Amino acid sequence: MSAHRPVMGRWFEDLTPGLVIDHAITRTVTEADNTLFSVMTMNPAALHLDAAFAETTEFGERLVNSLFTLSLLIGLSVYETTHGTTVANLGFEEIAFPTPVFHGDTIHAQTEVVSARESSSRPNQGIVVFEHRAFNQRDELVARCRRSALMNRRPA
Repeated sequence: MSAHRPVMGRWFEDLTPGLVIDHAITRTVTEADNTLFSVMTMNPAALHLDAAFAETTEFGERLVNSLFTLSLLIGLSVYETTHGTTVANLGFEEIAFPTPVFHGDTIHAQTEVVSARESSSRPNQGIVVFEHRAFNQRDELVARCRRSALMNRRPA
């Protein structure tokens, strides 16, 4: 690992099962976020992009693209968990969106370490399973996922 690379995340040894991190950074989702993400990922769903159509749905307004919500959730967690200490994401599972996100919602995130084990093939690394949770300004759960990451051990 380069000595010049910033490390702000936690090392494998710091990520003990049961640890809960309430992330300091929050983010208000804008119409521009939703529109840009939807068109960049070639998602033409009217529920995300067409205000007139969305008004006729049970929600009465456009919903934020759920994959933007997932991306934001992971991004909000990086600084205090894996920034500069992760090798790779190994997988995402158990992704759920129990409450919709709307333009103007402010999202905050929380991460819990579900499990951590040493890598059997890489002695300087370990595998950590995180559960990331996103909440809106009313503290309603809007997204949840489990992410497995290959993490570096603290340098000797």
